[in-house]
Parts: sequence; C-alpha cells; structure tokens
Amino acid sequence: SIRLIIGNPLIMESMARLVPDAASYAPVTVLIDRRSDGVHLSYDEMASLLAPYGNAEAVEIAGDLDVKVRRLLQEAS
Repeated sequence: SIRLIIGNPLIMESMARLVPDAASYAPVTVLIDRRSDGVHLSYDEMASLLAPYGNAEAVEIAGDLDVKVRRLLQEAS
C-alpha cells in the first residue's frame, strides 16, 4: 500500500474558516493498494466528513474538492 497525503492549504483554510473542525481532516489522504482483483484507490470524501456540521457553504467547497480529487485519481489510473 502507498498512502499519499495531498492538499491545497487555501482550500482547507476556506473550509476551516466556516467549520473549524475541518482542519482535522487536512491534508486529505489517498490510499493506493494492490489486491488480488487489481489496484484500488481509496479516498474519504471531504463533503461527507463535513456534512454533519451543517454548514452548506463548507460542504459545497468540500464537494468541489472531492470532484478535483476524483478527477486526479481517474486521470492517474
């Protein structure tokens, strides 16, 4: 397994300004591991992590980040 720790401090700051606990999820982690059925990419989506805090603006920013990370993973695979 390979664990990548990636992130953009400006995006995280924009979320943490709205939901301070968002900083505890920074930077995001991507796990790459090879299994018997192939290579797997895992990422905990930031929008789902911030949803319980009830701040729609923070969840929207997080959703945009999730799109960027998914696109990066798709392009890399």
